[in-house]
Amino acid sequence: MNFLNKLGFGTGSSMDSSSSPIPQGPDDDTPSPGQQMAQFGAGCFWGVELAFQRVPGVTKTEVGYTQGYLHNPTYQDVCSGTNNHSEVVRVQYDPTECRFEALLDVFWARHDPTTLNRQGNDVGTQYRSGIYFYTPEQEKAALESKDRQEKLVNRKIVTEILPAKKFYRAEEYHQQYLAKGGRSGSKQSSDKGCNDPIRCYG
Repeated sequence: MNFLNKLGFGTGSSMDSSSSPIPQGPDDDTPSPGQQMAQFGAGCFWGVELAFQRVPGVTKTEVGYTQGYLHNPTYQDVCSGTNNHSEVVRVQYDPTECRFEALLDVFWARHDPTTLNRQGNDVGTQYRSGIYFYTPEQEKAALESKDRQEKLVNRKIVTEILPAKKFYRAEEYHQQYLAKGGRSGSKQSSDKGCNDPIRCYG
C-alpha cells in the first residue's frame, strides 16, 4: 500500500451524515450454519487475509474495520488514525476441520506482535495487533496462546484480546487483494495448504 495514502495524506476524509462517532456494539453478523467466526488484526490486512485463505477448513475471509468509534468508516477515515478502527480479517471456519488454535498459529506467524501500532513501515493504530473473539472458548484459547508465545519469543507481546465488535466490510477492491493480483496484476495462490511466500504488496 502507498504509505502516504495509508496515513491519509492527499485523500481527504469522507466524513458525512452517514459517518458519526458512536460506540460500537458486538458484531451481530452470523456465520453460516455449523461455522464459527473470528477476527484478527495483524497489520496491513492484504497479506494476513491471504494467509488465512490458505488454511484448510477456512470457508470465507473478509477484510474490514472494527474496534473504532466511527459508523461506516471508509479506508481514508481509518487511515486518518482519529477513530481507533483497526484493519482486520474476519475469518469464517468449520470447527470440525479447523481448530481455532490453528488460526492462532497463523496469526502469530504472520506478524510481529511485540511492536505497538506498527508492522514494518506501516505505522498507526489501525495496524495494531489484536485477536477479537466471539466466544468464551476463543477468549480462553487466545489468552493461553498469547502466554505461550510470550515465553517463546521472550519479549512482551502487545496484542490486544477483546470481544469482537461491529465489523465494517472494507471497500471491494481490498477484498482478496493479493489473490486477485494486487497492483502488479500477479496473482498469488490462495489454494488450501499453499506455502508460497506471501509478497505483501502484490
